[in-house]
Amino acid sequence: MKVIEPQFQRDFISLLPKELALQVLSYLEPKDLLRAAQTCRSWRFLADDNLLWKEKCKESGIGIEPSTDRPKRGRTGNMPPISSPWKAAYMRQHIIEMNWRSRPIRTAKVLKGHDDHVITCLQFCGNRIVSGSDDNTLKVWSAITGKCLRTLTGHTGGVWSSQMSGNIIISGSTDRTLRVWKADTGQCMHILHGHTSTVRCMHLHGNKVVSGSRDATLRVWDVNLGTCLHMLVGHLAAVRCVQYDGKLIVSGAYDYMVKVWNPERQECLHTLQGHTNRVYSLQFDGIHVVSGSLDTSIRVWDAETGSCKHALMGHQSLTSGMELRQNILVSGNADSTVKVWDIITGQCLQTLSGPNKHQSAVTCLQFNSRFVITSSDDGTVKLWDVKTGEFIRNLVALESGGSGGVVWRIRANDTKLICAVGSRNGTEETKLMVLDFDVEGACLKCS
Repeated sequence: MKVIEPQFQRDFISLLPKELALQVLSYLEPKDLLRAAQTCRSWRFLADDNLLWKEKCKESGIGIEPSTDRPKRGRTGNMPPISSPWKAAYMRQHIIEMNWRSRPIRTAKVLKGHDDHVITCLQFCGNRIVSGSDDNTLKVWSAITGKCLRTLTGHTGGVWSSQMSGNIIISGSTDRTLRVWKADTGQCMHILHGHTSTVRCMHLHGNKVVSGSRDATLRVWDVNLGTCLHMLVGHLAAVRCVQYDGKLIVSGAYDYMVKVWNPERQECLHTLQGHTNRVYSLQFDGIHVVSGSLDTSIRVWDAETGSCKHALMGHQSLTSGMELRQNILVSGNADSTVKVWDIITGQCLQTLSGPNKHQSAVTCLQFNSRFVITSSDDGTVKLWDVKTGEFIRNLVALESGGSGGVVWRIRANDTKLICAVGSRNGTEETKLMVLDFDVEGACLKCS
């Protein structure tokens, strides 16, 4: 025993060549690596290896190249002392996730504007927020300071659709026009005339925007020149939703039809028939078309052949909003539930319901690889686990929820959530709420 026991007390990690020690440590989970780093200096040196943490980031889907400046030891906000850039990136992401999941929610910035009107559309890009309203205006806000930077005036009817990319904002209105604005100056670059009724939907891709109107037509516009390139005629009723990937256009309308178009040839390639009521929402990834209808079904189509691959059944009412990422589709419905689907198999993976489910129609949703965020007519914004379907917590719960308070729209990125709030009966002021889940004290450059 006296001879053998000391042999078991060797620090094999420190004794192994560095390459082999790192190979052994690579099998550990990140939380175990953090524990190992607290053992001794030599373990700390190995457990902080930058390439080791790069692999851990890759496994967790963190693809952000960290700062090339080697982080100094010492605390910044609630970030622990870290010497490896990739480890710092991992830890930052972990803290942000915990901020969303469980840490106390910081007081929201409240951005008041649009008086008692409805915020009809919401865009969030970089550190700019753009809200459109039925008061005929759009407002540009700073997501950092919460200040209204400028009000875009010129439309003579309510703004019902918008898109934003970089410094360009495009809006569509009941005045039958689209307007192209510069976000930094508020200057109206172009007024796009052509539609004969409300511009109800649009989708921007590169320097082209496709608009759909209640006049049953679609138009393709050059944003830089302000000219109409193509007009697509074929729907028999109002066009309610449109998607554009730069090559093909997909449109859904109140005539129960979904159409796939080649805009260059102004030709309808496929008319996708199957819905028995109005089509309200669309997603298109270049291969699959997914359409949501008032007939309670969601249909998955092959864009190339026009054939229906799946009819996703389970909702009880109108699917008002959907998001598609790779093969995962998340759908929000007026029946107060949200469902997660695999569009390849047609299987419903999760139904976000249970005792904490929304009490009224789901108005908007966003999702990423970890979470689904949903808003509702009941005045709440809820956070769910996308993989398990479990309710995590309420991010917003208006006091007027249930008596008229509504969250109309939400937009989110990794660290911020923007909510457009109001009511139909004056119980809640029209406003935007900005919730920040970033690492406290992190530089603005990072956020």
